[in-house]
Amino acid sequence: MISVKQALSEVLNLIKPLDIEIVDLEQAGNRVLASKIYANRDQPPFKSSAMDGYAINSKDLNPGAELRVIGQSVAGLGYNGKVTKGNAVRIFTGAPVPKGSDHILIQEDCKKSDDKIIINKLFEKNNFIRPQGGDFKIGDSVDAPVELDPSLISLLAAMNISKVPVFRKPVIALIATGDELVAVGEVPKEDQIISSNNYGLKTLIETSGAIARLLPIARDTAQELKTVLNLCDNVDLIVTLGGASVGDYDLVHSTAENMGMETSFYKVAMRPGKPLMAGRISGIPILGLPGNPVSALVCGIVFLKPAINAMLGKGNAAFITQNAVDGIARGLISREMHDEMAIYVLIFAIGISEWPQFARVSRAATLVEKNKDYVSASTIIGVSNLVIMFKHILPNILRPVLVIGTIGLALAIIAESTLSFLGVGVPPTTPSLGTLIRLGNDFLFSNKVE
Repeated sequence: MISVKQALSEVLNLIKPLDIEIVDLEQAGNRVLASKIYANRDQPPFKSSAMDGYAINSKDLNPGAELRVIGQSVAGLGYNGKVTKGNAVRIFTGAPVPKGSDHILIQEDCKKSDDKIIINKLFEKNNFIRPQGGDFKIGDSVDAPVELDPSLISLLAAMNISKVPVFRKPVIALIATGDELVAVGEVPKEDQIISSNNYGLKTLIETSGAIARLLPIARDTAQELKTVLNLCDNVDLIVTLGGASVGDYDLVHSTAENMGMETSFYKVAMRPGKPLMAGRISGIPILGLPGNPVSALVCGIVFLKPAINAMLGKGNAAFITQNAVDGIARGLISREMHDEMAIYVLIFAIGISEWPQFARVSRAATLVEKNKDYVSASTIIGVSNLVIMFKHILPNILRPVLVIGTIGLALAIIAESTLSFLGVGVPPTTPSLGTLIRLGNDFLFSNKVE
């Protein structure tokens, strides 16, 4: 049995980015760009107006000046002449700025009379001209790999890119196993259930950018498993669901090994998801997920999704997780006082039991403290850290005494917070703990407890 980190590393060692294919721009949405794309034109390709108004020469920009309108420039049809002193060209947003003009007088800053305009006494000094290549210039690039979201697709279109190099979508075979399973839409017998994992994993695969191929349910015999596994040609990854535990009918691991699978690992130190396996069979990576629906989806997120990302050229980053304590803190900070009390008690419980993630509690307490005015959060976390510190340095015989004492202290602080919340004044008890709290915090963070 190996750790989650080791297991993920082994899974990713089986994976490599897939080959590159060229697709039309309209088919490139949500695909992963495989190589740099370079602009072959400037955007905008000419100086253009940022506002509706009049293209003039800045030398004419004087209050009360009268200018003659000699033409107009609209988007898609510019003015071919030149703007000379004393003249103006009517212009609209996005239209090319005519030669001789270096300022756009917005229409609000003048009055029009027949074919003339008179500049107001007060006017904007901004020239309202977008420079050529202001968005991007020829040779500017979009780096890869990157997922092509709507904004990037628009950018590639503006760059006049019609063909896009992307990583090929991985094809993933999904095999549900078990005599107890029937497909959706079928009528199960009394001792059967509907196969659901493969549909959930299919959605996970497809929303991650891959193609899911649902294969027939494999019954609990070695021969049927072999038959279904032999259908997995022209796929990039095989995912089995169920049959990877230690029961008499859990045959996936043994059958795959008999077919020549090179096992990378079997079982991982996590719950849910312990009966996980990975390897390579006939040159194709295989990932065996548990049959329990929750376990299957958890393993799909923790192991399968990063594998898909790696095949798509996104790199080998692990799926971002959130510590449970932080999550509880986030869920409670917006609630009432009694819920805040609950997280304080939880922090104490973690300090006393010394869960492997106890150092993360400081983040949770900080989160609570930043979102509320109560001082109890910093006090509780400090005392919790102190409990952990004493557990490291005190003899076992004294630990029960310490635990009982800290529980009493926790109850006292909670009672004080409750009375304070209700507006009942009580003598402060927490300041006297300041030195010990700082000592506990300093001990934890100076020793980098994780």
